Amino acid sequence: MDPRHLKRIKISQNLFAASFPSLKDNLPYENEPMTKDVLQNLEQIDELITKHAPKFPIDRIAKTDLAVLRLAVYELIVSPKEPSKVVINEAVELAKELGGDRSYAFINAVLGTIFKNLPEQQQKAAEEKPADETPEQPSNG
Repeated sequence: MDPRHLKRIKISQNLFAASFPSLKDNLPYENEPMTKDVLQNLEQIDELITKHAPKFPIDRIAKTDLAVLRLAVYELIVSPKEPSKVVINEAVELAKELGGDRSYAFINAVLGTIFKNLPEQQQKAAEEKPADETPEQPSNG
């Protein structure tokens, strides 16, 4: 299994645990720095989720779905290092693994709405893979 996928599973598990006040200081993977980054940006992330899923208040979203959504919104908006399609696809796959029967559809819809409502310039940036991560092509010369 892809190490990036395993890392996202660990972060999702941490975010799930952090959604319970009694477990917030006792995360399963305490040394996962991205979890701390997501938690530090939780207000901004939750505002985006609330704005783009108005029929689903944060406290009514299943905690596993919320953990996956929070991670994906962080990767999509706060710290975009992967193309948006990769982030959304990965979130859908996590939802299939960790969530309920229809979690993947809900997460896909919310993330799609968030992405569609990004300013055009930010959409283009999110769709492209950063230049420093693009593998070099061998020259045929």
